[in-house]
Amino acid sequence: MNPKKYFSLLLLLLSFYSQGQSKKWTLDECVRYALDHNISIRQSDLDTQTAVIDKKDAFGNFLPNVSASASHSWNIGLNQDITTGLLQNQTTQFTSAGASVGVDIYKGLQNLHTLRRANLSIVAAKYQLQKMQEDIALNVANAYLQVLFNKENLKVQKEQLAIDNQQLNRTQELVNAGNLPKGDLLDVKATIAADNQKVISAENALLISKLSLAQLLQLDSFENFDVEDSNELQMDQTILSQTPTIIYDKAKQERTELKIAQTNLEIAEKNVAIARAAYQPTLRGFYNFNSRVSYADVALRDNTTGAIIGTQSAPKFMDQFSDNKGQSFGAQLNIPIFSGFAVRNNVQRNKVNFEKSKIALEQQELDLERNVYTAFTDAKGALKAYESSVEALDARSQSYNYSKEKFEVGLMNAFELSQSQTLLTNAQSEVIRTKYDYIFKTKILEFYFGIPIIKN
Repeated sequence: MNPKKYFSLLLLLLSFYSQGQSKKWTLDECVRYALDHNISIRQSDLDTQTAVIDKKDAFGNFLPNVSASASHSWNIGLNQDITTGLLQNQTTQFTSAGASVGVDIYKGLQNLHTLRRANLSIVAAKYQLQKMQEDIALNVANAYLQVLFNKENLKVQKEQLAIDNQQLNRTQELVNAGNLPKGDLLDVKATIAADNQKVISAENALLISKLSLAQLLQLDSFENFDVEDSNELQMDQTILSQTPTIIYDKAKQERTELKIAQTNLEIAEKNVAIARAAYQPTLRGFYNFNSRVSYADVALRDNTTGAIIGTQSAPKFMDQFSDNKGQSFGAQLNIPIFSGFAVRNNVQRNKVNFEKSKIALEQQELDLERNVYTAFTDAKGALKAYESSVEALDARSQSYNYSKEKFEVGLMNAFELSQSQTLLTNAQSEVIRTKYDYIFKTKILEFYFGIPIIKN
């Protein structure tokens, strides 16, 4: 290979590799990828396609049934001549053909109700697909926020470790100058060791959260998977300006689970109508056509002696087909009288299912109301927790700065400074945790209000 071409190919491969390394996923990209590749969503999409096929079956019930048949047979060997009664070797052939058409004229409106039920089944399948997409999007958002939280928490732990290393150098200087005992230096080293463990734990938590998100996206490879450190997810208090009642009223119009329950209720109602239609008589029209053709050598006999003097060929195919044709048409009326209570039991069974669907709809409304009020309360509580953690962080920062001043003048030992520093680190982590907890809970509340995770 030409060295220049080899070098160009190497640069191209390195370019692709670097792009793969630097690729960071946004929340929008994660959600869209999950919606395109999730197995459950693909399965639900196939269920929608099945519902469309069922509608075609229901529409086909209105169309006539047409069938045709034909047969041809040979009879070779010793056969009895029907004109003389004598047995002789001959070959006979027989062809028959027919066609029939049947159509439902009246069937107790079963076909109409079946078609309407098929339309409702398509709607229910689409709602089910939408519900699954919403659940996947919410799960992805939760996993995405967990990754962001762990990334920020890791930064806090690393910054704290860097401060500890600076403190180690400062403590070493004070010990060398005789201003601090050597025990304080050992305390600082112990603190650094503990902070190293916290960094390792934070790194493991980040790795596990990335792995969880990558598995949720069903990525084939996640060694280089990472998310974008963007500001697309910020704390927003707009949704809290609404009242729980307003959010619930909007949710009753928007939430997919209510639409699914309502559609299932309508399907159950159609099932009752279909079952009741079996009480009514049915009327079916029909038309049949058939014809036949036979082939056999016909003997020619002398009119005086009766001796066979030759053979005569059978009439032409089309002539026989026309001469032997037959047709029938009419209507068939079936009146149900007694079926061993099968029809009545089927009606009662579908009525019970209809009542179950009504109860399921009522339960969904109650669950939605409870979930909305719970989500609103959780969001407000998360906001208060965040505001409290911010105040606590401010107080811990001031306390830590005061502790450092006391440590510098020998009024506080290294162990006490380490305790103050640990409290500061915990306060920083708590601010990060409450921040993303609030963001996720407001996302849930926005979901009920009809605001999607990603904009289409």
